[in-house]
Amino acid sequence: MTEQPTVTYELSVVIVSWNVKDLLRDCLHSVAREQGGLAVELIVVDSASTDGSPAMVAAEFPWVTLLACDENVGFPRGNNMGIAKAHGRYILLLNPDTVIHDHALKIMVDYLDNHQDVGVVGAQLLNGDGTVQSSRRRFPNLTTAFFESTWLQPWAPQHVLKHYYAQDLPDDQTADVDWVMGACLMTRRALADHLGGLDEAYFMYSEELDWCRRIKDAGWRVVYLPAARVTHYQGKSSEQVVAQRHIYFNQAKLRYFRSYHGRAPAMLLRLFLLVNYLWQLGLEGIKGILGHKRPLRWQRVRAYWLVLRSGLRPAGY
Repeated sequence: MTEQPTVTYELSVVIVSWNVKDLLRDCLHSVAREQGGLAVELIVVDSASTDGSPAMVAAEFPWVTLLACDENVGFPRGNNMGIAKAHGRYILLLNPDTVIHDHALKIMVDYLDNHQDVGVVGAQLLNGDGTVQSSRRRFPNLTTAFFESTWLQPWAPQHVLKHYYAQDLPDDQTADVDWVMGACLMTRRALADHLGGLDEAYFMYSEELDWCRRIKDAGWRVVYLPAARVTHYQGKSSEQVVAQRHIYFNQAKLRYFRSYHGRAPAMLLRLFLLVNYLWQLGLEGIKGILGHKRPLRWQRVRAYWLVLRSGLRPAGY
């Protein structure tokens, strides 16, 4: 029997997908189209989709490595499963609701090749209408936590959110940042092996924040690279489970602050978030009783009640 030659890949693209078959198809086509001469390995981890996604991948993309799970394994664990199967020098974490443009993969690989002190590169993410999507951040502090993505955000001091969202950096300027969104995040395989993969306690949300924090703490740079452009139709998986999205988001937020800021700040933040949801539940209930958009109000009441029942305990603690 003749031994088959080992394929050397420059890049392994890992996509964790759940019930977004049509978007996943478009994503895979864009990766195939925009390889830019790279030797690319593509790995799809399907989290027990019920929309026919695994069958579609197997039938239409037989060259893709498909890991079909029998449960929803979550974003960090799914990516770790894909990384464990990967053979490329570089690893790209890519959301299934994305479309690659203009040889973005090659641009990101070349940047890492030419900047040996960079551990992570993030693409410029675009909305469906072509406008720039916020995708680079600075590390949050406790002040940020009480304003960002809470009911207090409209009243936040402008400098707090401007600093967090790195709004002082031009959208078209390559820049060092603290972390980039995991919708399109490239790192070195050797670095992932050395520091370990994503923290699976997060399930979804904040896992890339934690990973970039560990990478920066190890002395590596994290860079936002707008020359690499990727459309991101954000939230297409998480919007299918509204209550769980709230729970996962805030549990992940609390885990991050428990890990990097200590137990007391995390407990204070948790209490604030629970009071926030209790207030929102009461407000939506009153609006529903008064007959204002009643189906929407009852949907929100149910979602907020499930959040309160969860207790929002920090993931993994």
